[in-house]
Amino acid sequence: MTKVSPILIYKGQASQAIELYKKAFAAEIKVKMLYSDANPKDFQCKDEEKDFIYHAQIKVGNQVLMLADDSGNAMQGGEKSGGSFLIDLVVEFDSDDELKAAYEVLSDGATIIEPLNSPSFCSLCVILIDKFGGRWQLMSGYVD
Repeated sequence: MTKVSPILIYKGQASQAIELYKKAFAAEIKVKMLYSDANPKDFQCKDEEKDFIYHAQIKVGNQVLMLADDSGNAMQGGEKSGGSFLIDLVVEFDSDDELKAAYEVLSDGATIIEPLNSPSFCSLCVILIDKFGGRWQLMSGYVD
């Protein structure tokens, strides 16, 4: 079944945000991967970024929120917000084929932030801003 979750993208402050949400909402950490935990084929991080959040999930009540720190291009297209984080919607698909079909439709007129790739935490992923300005992260084969 396809699932949609928000992801909060920070400028190096995701760890502090997680701690705040744990206190405020009794949030439970489900997944926490640092940049240093990522497969080097995903990207090369700078020494000062090794403790940044690569991918995290926290549970607040019955809702799961994803969090990450900007890896250099995630904030693209968000310059107008002027804030220190963005919110994307993550759509988790059961198969790579379902993801590719949705991507084919959404990519028309879209700005591709991160092209189709296979990061450490899922089998296939793409990040884009659709022609109406909606920010999407499409994922399949997600590793809990």
